[in-house]
Amino acid sequence: MIYTVTFNPALDYIMYMDGLSVGGVNRVRAAKILCGGKGINVSWVLHNLGVKSVALGFVAGFTGREIERLLAEHGCRTDFVRLGHGMSRINVKLVADEESDLNAPGPQIGTLEPFFRKLDGLTAEDTIVLAGSLPAGLPQDTYEQVLARASGARCVVDTTGDALVSVLKYRPFLIKPNHHELGELFGKELHTEEEIADCAVKLRQKGAQNVLVSMAGEGALMAGQDGRLYRCAAPKGTVRGSTGAGDSLVAGFLAGCEAGKSLEYAFRMGVAAGSASAFSEELATRAEVYALLGTI
Repeated sequence: MIYTVTFNPALDYIMYMDGLSVGGVNRVRAAKILCGGKGINVSWVLHNLGVKSVALGFVAGFTGREIERLLAEHGCRTDFVRLGHGMSRINVKLVADEESDLNAPGPQIGTLEPFFRKLDGLTAEDTIVLAGSLPAGLPQDTYEQVLARASGARCVVDTTGDALVSVLKYRPFLIKPNHHELGELFGKELHTEEEIADCAVKLRQKGAQNVLVSMAGEGALMAGQDGRLYRCAAPKGTVRGSTGAGDSLVAGFLAGCEAGKSLEYAFRMGVAAGSASAFSEELATRAEVYALLGTI
């Protein structure tokens, strides 16, 4: 089973406007509410691709109940820790000439022990996905604690900075920095494909089994556990939004692995899923992913 972890999930309230007047009255042309959170995005796309998963994390209040309801309505299994105080956050996205995000704080998380107990019994047949930054109040070594507790499972980590470097000693199955984050890890800007590949290989040498680097409009590159370098240009299409594209890349890669196919197939599946989400106003559907997969 695949388990995805979102420590600070949200409801994303997206409002579409013809323009934004700061300090004035603005008319909203259309609006929608979606579940937000990187791990939740991975579970959502996995479900679209026919792969089962369980979404873990913390929820609180009426907004937490709505997150659970929306995921259940979509067909995703959840096993959140329900906090007895506060409320899961609502993030507002204003889409006008440009997109503006208003991200709220989430509830305070006290002890992690109820969450850790859900990890007991994981085996090598299981995969756990840690995605996103940590909410305020959690220890900076939380991801390390999770990998130590779930040491028997395959671990996927999609985060940045010290939080990513600190888990390399646990030999995560997959890490997914983008090319900017990769450069920050090495204290420099990466300008060429060769520089990106060199840094990806170095992260493998530091412990990561597979290093999948998203490169926005330039596609993706991966240093694989088989010692090979994989490179794929981005498929052709109109980008409608980048939200969730990186999470979809992870979901597609894992779906390819779950299918028992080659590492190359998993890489191609990841690129197709990430691009399909970028070309859609919501997260990629199965039909959208497989349509692109045939072009890669």
